[in-house]
Amino acid sequence: MTNVANPEIGQSLRTGTFDTNYHDVGTGDPVLLLHGSGAGVSAWANWRGLIPVLSKGFRVIAPDLVGFGYTTLPDPVRFSIFDTWIDQIIGLLDHLGIEKAHVVGNSFGGGLALHLATRHPDRLDRIVLMGAGGVQIEFTDELDALWGYTPSVENMKRIMDIMAYDRSLVTDELAELRYRATIRPGAQEAFEQVFPAPRQRWLDAQIVPDDELAAIEHEVLILHGREDRVVPLDASLHMFHTIPNSQLHAFGRCGHWTQIEHAERFHRLVDGFFREGLTA
Repeated sequence: MTNVANPEIGQSLRTGTFDTNYHDVGTGDPVLLLHGSGAGVSAWANWRGLIPVLSKGFRVIAPDLVGFGYTTLPDPVRFSIFDTWIDQIIGLLDHLGIEKAHVVGNSFGGGLALHLATRHPDRLDRIVLMGAGGVQIEFTDELDALWGYTPSVENMKRIMDIMAYDRSLVTDELAELRYRATIRPGAQEAFEQVFPAPRQRWLDAQIVPDDELAAIEHEVLILHGREDRVVPLDASLHMFHTIPNSQLHAFGRCGHWTQIEHAERFHRLVDGFFREGLTA
């Protein structure tokens, strides 16, 4: 269930030295949703369109990764890519009594999904990667702008322009909403501690070696926007050529917001991919 006054707040569980805010909706085979690393992001903000679709046939678990949303910070504050988040997710699954789950990973969350698949392959079933990190890519000015965000409505509009191919999606109302999420007490301070400069090291730390990608035996659906300016389509092409049981769907006229810019198609592909596993 979610908080009526603030739908971004769900339930809370102690995971390690901090409390994880998460949403737990629906019944059936569990599906884990892992959000990206943008300023002001939360599980609900990232997945509010997908949660109602998947929860009709699956149990959907959508946590705020530590450093984002309404999950509290560890004491002392330390982030180790990807150990911090892997420990959080495995701890959450353990607390919920979930032995194995499907997973959808967006951007940074996609890189996390790949690391979970290589380190804890028995805990994952089918995997969806959307504009995912995890392979060698160039550290761009656009990515630096995303991770180096400082709070203002103008800066929020700038990074949202980077995310979307269709600029009409970047409304004043949406920019204001996301900006306000970044000025919530402690939110910006937490965000700045996740990827402090110099930032190339954090991008490099996400890389999963090709031999480990090639050893992934899970069924993997790779989704990507052709005009993505954050993670280039070449990254997903590389994954497609390297991960044995993978399929790739690229969306034209689409940036880094596949789940928003092509929401209906995205929802059908993801739901169908997981339902296919029920009859396999």
